[in-house]
Amino acid sequence: MSQKSWLVDMLLCLFLGYLGVHRFYEGKVVSGIIWLLTGGLFGVGYVIDFIIILCGGATDSDGLKIKP
Repeated sequence: MSQKSWLVDMLLCLFLGYLGVHRFYEGKVVSGIIWLLTGGLFGVGYVIDFIIILCGGATDSDGLKIKP
């Protein structure tokens, strides 16, 4: 289990997901930069990430689950 907060991850994705801020929080810097440059993969990746986080499937950079 990750030490990252599910609530913080979810709120970052909800409000700043199109900038990839939640990806930087999770420790996924490379994909965070991609999200930042493409507007959350043109909005599609942003929505998919939000659904994954809500369902409890998000992981940090070490592969540990970020659970509610």
